[in-house]
Amino acid sequence: MKIKIYTAGGTIDKIYFDKKNSYHIGDSILQDLLKEGNVNFEYEIKDFMKKDSLDMTDEDRYMLAEKISGDECDRILVTHGTDTMVNTAKILKKEIRNKIIVLTGSMFPARFRSSDAVFNVAFAAASLQLLGNGTYIAMNGLIFDPDNAVKNIQLNRFEKITQ
Repeated sequence: MKIKIYTAGGTIDKIYFDKKNSYHIGDSILQDLLKEGNVNFEYEIKDFMKKDSLDMTDEDRYMLAEKISGDECDRILVTHGTDTMVNTAKILKKEIRNKIIVLTGSMFPARFRSSDAVFNVAFAAASLQLLGNGTYIAMNGLIFDPDNAVKNIQLNRFEKITQ
């Protein structure tokens, strides 16, 4: 089993930048996380883009869908910013039906000791081994259908939409 990982930026890859007292997106730390986790599955990391998800456009999302659709791998993990992860997941769900796609990210940069990144990436990788074709969001220990997921900003987690 092989998992292809597309990095799209977001908080998971943010690093502290002293001069402006703000964050910017750096090189992905995923390779280090997977090595430290001693994973025993084949994977390949593709840097797709380095954007805050608030800066992503639908054009970016359709470009990601095109890349994933043309990929030979049928298990895809996408690291993504949490603010617009649902938007991207909905487009991927609509455009691609013959692969298992799981989006994940983190509320705090992976470089921070107290980050949720390691758990979320591991959970997403495990989910890819158990789910059927479709697009999902794996955050905070739960798997969501993009049509029923929302980021709760106050609680810093994803939740199922209840109606």
